[in-house]
Amino acid sequence: MRFLSLGGVLMVAAACAAVEPVAETTAAPAAADVTLGNGEANAIETEGLRRSGNALIVPSVTAAANSWLVLHAFKDGRPDGQTYVGATYVPKGTSEDVAVSVEAGISPGQPFLVMLHEDVDDDQVFDFVFVAENVVEDRAVFEGTTMIAHIITAP
Repeated sequence: MRFLSLGGVLMVAAACAAVEPVAETTAAPAAADVTLGNGEANAIETEGLRRSGNALIVPSVTAAANSWLVLHAFKDGRPDGQTYVGATYVPKGTSEDVAVSVEAGISPGQPFLVMLHEDVDDDQVFDFVFVAENVVEDRAVFEGTTMIAHIITAP
């Protein structure tokens, strides 16, 4: 499990977080308590990450619900949760060798935040639409205070 500095976690939790579900009243974890990693029902396997042209190939993704594997680029040394550079639909269950294309291209050593966003309305359209301040419709996936996300470096 990889941890960000407190400032990095706060930024990611606030900007990507969609930590508070749109249609539910479950309280979101406090940003200071958020860690990045895998849960029991949701996971992103990053060991063995590889590249093919302008796509990163993630070895395995497990999602408890139909979801999106999303890449956020870095801005000013931190993940930019206000924008994303690539997203690929992943159905409920485990998917192998999931490719996420980055139209702008990928440089070796370039950092990204790779994370899961649930396809809340189950329409297979990535709804990265802000429905409230720092809350997007297809919200980030959490298990407790763990955001299902990892900082990765492009090979």
